[in-house]
Amino acid sequence: MSVKILLPGPLTTVQDGGRYGRQSAGIPPAGAMDQEAWETGNYLVGNEQGEAGLEFTLFGGSTQFTEDTVFALTGADMCPRLDGQRVAMNVPHLAPGGSVLHMDMAREGCRTYLAAAGGITVPAVMGSRSTYIKCSMGGYKGRALKAGDILEVGADQKNFEEVKDRKVQQRMFPREIVLRVVEGPQALYFTDKGKKTFYHSAYTISGESDRMGYRLSGGAVESKNGTDIISDPIPLGAVQVPAEGQPIVLLADRQTTGGYAKIAVVCSFDIPRIAQGRPGDLVRFLPVSIEEAQDMLRRYRKELAIMMKK
Repeated sequence: MSVKILLPGPLTTVQDGGRYGRQSAGIPPAGAMDQEAWETGNYLVGNEQGEAGLEFTLFGGSTQFTEDTVFALTGADMCPRLDGQRVAMNVPHLAPGGSVLHMDMAREGCRTYLAAAGGITVPAVMGSRSTYIKCSMGGYKGRALKAGDILEVGADQKNFEEVKDRKVQQRMFPREIVLRVVEGPQALYFTDKGKKTFYHSAYTISGESDRMGYRLSGGAVESKNGTDIISDPIPLGAVQVPAEGQPIVLLADRQTTGGYAKIAVVCSFDIPRIAQGRPGDLVRFLPVSIEEAQDMLRRYRKELAIMMKK
């Protein structure tokens, strides 16, 4: 059982939850940019959490199912059609063998996820099937997918009848994204004026953004004596500020260490929001305390668990 790429999008890759425990050796986690969409996709088709799926960026192209396959699409709505017939997001479908799934440009948001019952079974590298293109690691031959690529799907599938009534709510993807952040480890490097600029500005996502990080343009964040530091670890969602004062939100393919001061760190439950941002969207930062963030995370995980039990 397999899926065949007929027409690839600009960046279609195999991703799972990420490659953790290797950052001390300089290997980034990679993994799905929007972990919520990836996780709910696995739920919809009855997979164990952790199975790999496909991540499409901005445009989905065409994919063929070689045999009957249970699949689901989550994340950005790319107006999917199966053999020309519109199919819904966020619910399971049974694709007959030989059928073709076509997806257009995302109507809103940036990334769509295809989960297939049984998971995409490319070889695991260091415990993960995620693609890290910069090192040609994992996924399918360590690269973005091309026309003609054939990806095997695991045989351990749920029967469609077992999952056909599952569904999750479609998320909204606003063009102005509010990110809740906690104070970064080098917040003291910035002036009061710089912090005020950071928290009161609307930043625009640059076209230079990618899976490594989102470059933002807007009000320059003023520092006291520059932002160069001795390189230290980079957590997911770290907001680095280089010398020119334009923030960069570091994401799934981020470097493991970096030498710019970090003014803030995006809360983990808001990473899916920025992961669905597209060039031209606006970003604002909202400060919260660590205690508030922990409480919000508990509520987020509880709500997600309830949604995936319905």
